[in-house]
Amino acid sequence: MEKDQTIIIGAGIGGLVSAALLSARGVPVTVLEKEKSPGGKVRQLDVEGANIDAGPTVFTMRDVIDDIFSAAGSSSDDHLELERADMLARHAWSRGERLDLYADPEKSADAIGQFAGARAAAGYRSFSKEAARIYSILDRSMLRNSKVSWPLPLMWRIGLWRLGDLIAIRPYESLWKVLGEHFDDPRLRQLFGRYTTYCGSSPFQTPATLMLIAHVESQGVWKIRGGMNALANALEKVAIKNGARFRYDAPVAGISVARGRVTGVTLASGEAMAAGSVICNADPAALGSGLFGADASHAASAMPRHKRSLSAFVWLAKARTGGFDLDHHNVFFSSDYPAEFADIRAGRPPGQPTAYVCRLGDTGPAGAQRLQIIVNAPANGDVHQYTSEEKAECTANMLQTLTHCGLEMEPDFPHRLVTPSDFSTLFPATSGALYGRASHGWAASFLRPGSRTRIHGLYCAGGATHPGAGVPMAALSGQLASEAVLSDRTSTRWFHRRATAGGMSMRSAMTNATG
Repeated sequence: MEKDQTIIIGAGIGGLVSAALLSARGVPVTVLEKEKSPGGKVRQLDVEGANIDAGPTVFTMRDVIDDIFSAAGSSSDDHLELERADMLARHAWSRGERLDLYADPEKSADAIGQFAGARAAAGYRSFSKEAARIYSILDRSMLRNSKVSWPLPLMWRIGLWRLGDLIAIRPYESLWKVLGEHFDDPRLRQLFGRYTTYCGSSPFQTPATLMLIAHVESQGVWKIRGGMNALANALEKVAIKNGARFRYDAPVAGISVARGRVTGVTLASGEAMAAGSVICNADPAALGSGLFGADASHAASAMPRHKRSLSAFVWLAKARTGGFDLDHHNVFFSSDYPAEFADIRAGRPPGQPTAYVCRLGDTGPAGAQRLQIIVNAPANGDVHQYTSEEKAECTANMLQTLTHCGLEMEPDFPHRLVTPSDFSTLFPATSGALYGRASHGWAASFLRPGSRTRIHGLYCAGGATHPGAGVPMAALSGQLASEAVLSDRTSTRWFHRRATAGGMSMRSAMTNATG
């Protein structure tokens, strides 16, 4: 293959987006994936003949995916069957305490009013207004833009004259505290605080800026026919149509570097491949930990244990249920939210966990349903192998939460349990952390790795890279990585033409390099 090709390590959503966009621009692309199929965290596993989504299930920000397909010369409507959900999620605290939130904000406000009173409904409206303002300030300046490494460049993007907006994003205030300004009812603080777990973080340690996540979901949640895996397959199809090559069962053992610039990769088989640029669609901590070789280890920093995001216990079940009318997205809350996160902070699975249940559909006439059940957990998969007794205890604790809220599962229901240890093996150097760096403290967003690294020609994409976790954010990271590759290819060619003509040198654009 050409020496100026781009090699993408990993066929997760970020890598797939980069492949589709770069190949659409005529860049030779080869994607190397260690697994047998595309998707990364977006994958399905078999449980007694039923394929069950084992990764993300919440699909928001459809415009991001629509724009990516369009830029890749296609249309999302040609590849995906999408249905906008009328209900965002169904929530429960006990058998008699249930609350549905809807795509229609006024319908949500009315439901909250019936659940917790008129003051709570007014609090929801004020919260929604503030969350929407934060999102509008940061959407173009940060979420869909290249990473900034400290506040001043972000302030320039927002506008130094817009002092009110700079104050409004509230990065120095605790989310939990600010939720108290809108909601007296602790159940509602718990509900809207839970959105921080979408980026693997505790609502007690995150800045109030992350209220914007609730706004994103309120703007629409879509169901994808075939599950989230259908999105991965569609992106692969578009990339192949544009000329990208995919190789599966092709783990990369090392990234080659010469004179400060990437030169290619070496596969575990020993095969060497030359490249002008490499996009690493893995947690950047894998680079910093030396998993791609010593030459590439200074491209990014290893992740300190205390900075890691949450991991999870994930049950993939084929089971009959009763007592609770499940919607697509359902949340069964812990009776002691602070204790739940105190357990996780101490390195223990929560004794009283909150459980998310995604109803993926029926498996046939027998009435069994395909379910994904998630409980947050510490990212300690590199140092702790969960025993069968511990797994049984975690399952019992999860079931106790469901039963307390009225959902009954059939005894000994067929399932597969994925633990932090399993995630640590599947995603090396993460310890099982599913979202990269936790979004704790005002500086977390500035410290998240960006598209560029400290090595010329080596880039990062994925949910652990700016702008953050979740399918739309991972897709945006792939878009940003592709833009960085294209920009640097143009700059390098301009440099070589100028250097040949007159010997002029040019400083490389290594701003926003991964920390």
